[in-house]
Amino acid sequence: MSSNNPTLIGTAGGTFLSIVPNLSSDDIAKTVILATVGAVVSFTISLLLKSLNKKHKK
Repeated sequence: MSSNNPTLIGTAGGTFLSIVPNLSSDDIAKTVILATVGAVVSFTISLLLKSLNKKHKK
């Protein structure tokens, strides 16, 4: 299976250029905040589960 690189680049570029005008700064800020909250919660839960796992193995 081979991909046609110019077609792939053209499709990705067209998709990107069609999305950019529809983005507002509020959407970008909301996305950044939600991504940050998600990463912090994921990291915290991972640490919690790791410590619970250590306690359970003892």
